Amino acid sequence: MSVIYLLISVSIFVAICFFIAFIAAVKSGQYDDDYTPSVRILFDDETKINSQNNNSPIEEKQV
Repeated sequence: MSVIYLLISVSIFVAICFFIAFIAAVKSGQYDDDYTPSVRILFDDETKINSQNNNSPIEEKQV
């Protein structure tokens, strides 16, 4: 029975260590996305269809 208490305590300690390492990585900018903004310009803008008074569809680019 004492082995179970030891294993639970060690597993909680390891989980806390991994959580602290994760928080440190997030604060240091490890998970910042530097790639997406550089390729976003390569994609076409989405178009939407607006109807005017004469109900003719006009494509307008979103900004």
